Amino acid sequence: MIRLFAAIEVPEPIGQDLARLQTGLPRARWRPLEALHVTLRFFGEIDERRADDLDAELSRVTSPAFDLVLKGVGEFGEGHMSDAVWAGVEANERLNVLAGRCEAAARRAGLEPSTRAYRPHVTLAYLRSSPTDRVVAWIRAHNLKTFEPFRVNRFGLYSSRLGHGGSTYALEREYLIG
Repeated sequence: MIRLFAAIEVPEPIGQDLARLQTGLPRARWRPLEALHVTLRFFGEIDERRADDLDAELSRVTSPAFDLVLKGVGEFGEGHMSDAVWAGVEANERLNVLAGRCEAAARRAGLEPSTRAYRPHVTLAYLRSSPTDRVVAWIRAHNLKTFEPFRVNRFGLYSSRLGHGGSTYALEREYLIG
């Protein structure tokens, strides 16, 4: 079994800008530069044969190249506990279409439909009981930040391995668009 997801890699210059935000939250597990990405579709644990089918279907995905802008920050969590902080993605119809095509590829490969609404973002940190007031202050301090646009002309199929320090990702396949 292999844990897979499709994503757009954040270019290094944008990642360096994001890294400057990665401070000021106690008990935050900040994500390294190589882990910063915009997920298109999380596929979960699948067997090798199904992974091959998924690769074949993703290789058929077409899209024009497009520009993407990261804008603002926020958090995920329930109640008063935040689980993660993230950089947002400015609304982009081409991104939504590409994510939809990855979803369709997953279905053609025999995977179950995603049950989550698509909310594009870049996870910056996972939180362990970070004080709510500090999370709110961090969001207020960075919420108006807008990053330079970057060109999306490819996406990747990544594997994810869970470990003590968090997940590590490896690019398994790359698909050109545009």
